[in-house]
Amino acid sequence: MNRMPRSASLTRRIVEALGEAIVTGHYGPEQAFPIEAELCVQLRASRSIVREAVKMLTAKGLLSARPKRGTMVEPEENWNLLDPDVLRWLLERKPSVELLLEFTQVRLAVEPMAAMMAAQRGDAKAIARIGEAIARMRAAESGLDDALESDIAFHVAVLEASGNRFYSRLRDLIDTALRISIVVTNRSKGVDLASVKDHARVYEAIAAGDAKRAKSAMQGLLDEAATLIESLAARSASG
Repeated sequence: MNRMPRSASLTRRIVEALGEAIVTGHYGPEQAFPIEAELCVQLRASRSIVREAVKMLTAKGLLSARPKRGTMVEPEENWNLLDPDVLRWLLERKPSVELLLEFTQVRLAVEPMAAMMAAQRGDAKAIARIGEAIARMRAAESGLDDALESDIAFHVAVLEASGNRFYSRLRDLIDTALRISIVVTNRSKGVDLASVKDHARVYEAIAAGDAKRAKSAMQGLLDEAATLIESLAARSASG
């Protein structure tokens, strides 16, 4: 495997540090962001690397360059929530059940349809990857695999088996948010593992080419998660 150039690795670390600082409120909205020279000193990095990091954060909606005002921190409503980094920073800042609920509502609009399409036109290799994820989930029950990673692998495999390029592009977003969502919902249920049986129903319907059953099974899987998160949100609001 080719190693990432040191400059690229440093740029990535700076993006992480500055992105987290913005999302956690170290730099407030509508506040002037440190100028390039200051950042170079603070971060011990060259101008080219700092410039690239700022450009990446601007693309994520966290910063903007304004004439005569320099680089400014954008208000949260302008951040790109579909960017996996931004979503991860938001969830890590303080796991928000309201944000998780909104994310689950997006999943409800996408994943049942993806399961239906996978049943209709998924190729053998793509469907096999869903089966492999189920096998990993079963192995996780015996401690032979990672429960979280295998659960995420299942949902990503369904998106990719749909044959829809837009759904496939959501895999990084789904991966990112599920790392928080799955932990929250499993903890709410008082379990450490997802139900392999419920996930297997989706896979079996897809493998059988039963689009209606695949869609319904995935809908049921996500309805349960949404109900749990709605309950947590209600408790959070009343508490």
